[in-house]
Amino acid sequence: MKNKILVIISILILFTVGFICIANYTIKKNAKSKTFSKINQIEKHKVGLVLGTSKYLKNGEVNLYFEYRINATVKLFKNGKIDFILISGDNGNKNYNEPTDFKDTLIERGIPENKIVLDYAGFRTLDSVVRAKEIFGQTEIIIISQKFHNERAIYLAEKKGIKAIGYNAKDVSARYGIKVQLREYLARTKVFLDILLGVEPKFLGDKITIK
Repeated sequence: MKNKILVIISILILFTVGFICIANYTIKKNAKSKTFSKINQIEKHKVGLVLGTSKYLKNGEVNLYFEYRINATVKLFKNGKIDFILISGDNGNKNYNEPTDFKDTLIERGIPENKIVLDYAGFRTLDSVVRAKEIFGQTEIIIISQKFHNERAIYLAEKKGIKAIGYNAKDVSARYGIKVQLREYLARTKVFLDILLGVEPKFLGDKITIK
């Protein structure tokens, strides 16, 4: 009996590892030639979708993922590659507001406030991508985040009928981002489960025109 249990556990572990590897490979392969790190490789789009993250780490230091996404967004806008910036992030409570943190920092960096649109219900990448289409009416977007995140977002976008490319913000060192990278493997696996189960954003709501 004990041996049978061990065999079953081993099979489940192998299946899980295999599924994670397949999900990672599929998402990475799908994004080939769809993410870019050089500004001159990017064609102009109306809207750049910035995927939110916290501004500060638990130790009070500025989150480099946040800082580098800000830099990438400013570079895109000031080089005329996007007309509007849609910031989608978590605003789950009054003390945590990713979109407003991004907005305030972008304004400090010289981006006009009337070119910034906020989506406060981007609780997950899936929510951000789907809402970009269903709420904000965008079917072609530049997604702005680190490359690994862009790859996953592009896969989701295409499954939802959105033509997307990614502009890669600078990545962080392997040591700095090890926890995020490990979580990414699980997030990519969850993408397939979400698609299979038809998971929708937590909130939709009234449509908002970007103009």
